[in-house]
Amino acid sequence: MATWRSRTVALTAAAIMLTAGCGGSGSGGKADKAAPSAPAAQESLAGAAPAADSRSGPAGQLTLADDPNLGTIVSDATGFTLYRFTKDSANPAVSACSAACAKVWPPVPSDSVTLPTGIDAALMGSVKRADGISQLTLAGLPLYRYAKDAKPGQISGDGIDGAWFASLPENTIPSPDEAAGGSPDTAGAGGDTTGGTGATGESETTADQPGLSVAQDPELGAIVVDAKGRTLYRFTKDTDWPMTTACTGACLEKWKPAALVGKNDVEGIASKLVIPFNRPDGIKQQTLDCWPLYWFTGDKQPGDTDGQGVGGTWFAVAADGSLVKS
Repeated sequence: MATWRSRTVALTAAAIMLTAGCGGSGSGGKADKAAPSAPAAQESLAGAAPAADSRSGPAGQLTLADDPNLGTIVSDATGFTLYRFTKDSANPAVSACSAACAKVWPPVPSDSVTLPTGIDAALMGSVKRADGISQLTLAGLPLYRYAKDAKPGQISGDGIDGAWFASLPENTIPSPDEAAGGSPDTAGAGGDTTGGTGATGESETTADQPGLSVAQDPELGAIVVDAKGRTLYRFTKDTDWPMTTACTGACLEKWKPAALVGKNDVEGIASKLVIPFNRPDGIKQQTLDCWPLYWFTGDKQPGDTDGQGVGGTWFAVAADGSLVKS
């Protein structure tokens, strides 16, 4: 009985913590929303662990991410890292991993796969393996999961035997920034740049620019910007609890999900409000007080606010996550 009671208390505490993580800071409507029950919190926490067959099933919506140490990493829709094998061939695509090897490194099936926005569909292909499985290839390289990655986001297979890598070879596919229309001259959020202005006309990112910070706009006042100085926006059709996005499909052509930042990579913003969001399409998006953040492709230079008020549903964001309406 004591064990049951302690579990109930723990679950209730988890529910309170989850609710507090998106607590009402005047960002819109939180006071009217009921806190989730303990069972709901339990379901949310359990949802972080994928089904047992996640490492052998279809990949779904692929996600690209730039790791500062590894380079471009590809994940499946559940967040599991996909790997390449240096003994494979890309042209033509041939897998050198079979039998016992394939049990440790399950090949990713080629069915039911979607590429991230901005990646050329011609880069996606398949190879017919000797065991009859049609395996997914990206830029000609067969992709695998690692059986010992127990949770989404792990990269414990990287570097094994000097032959297995989470990252793809340089220049085989665009980096996430390039795929999203960013500057190929930019070394990454908050990183150094090679200098000058990128191919898209965006100004370079300064080395000391935090992932999220507050800038003063002459008309809107204090608004949140990303590491490139781009204005970040909220979509009024999204919700903060539970976190949901109403911007999908064609919407993502103009409104790009803000990249994740570290909780300490902020300035003028409370770190407790910096919360990641795993979108249904597999993209990992930054939120502020649980509201998904976006940047607008129509903003050509840092400091532009051309997305403000578009459709009466897109608005810049204050440091507490609330809407900034002019």
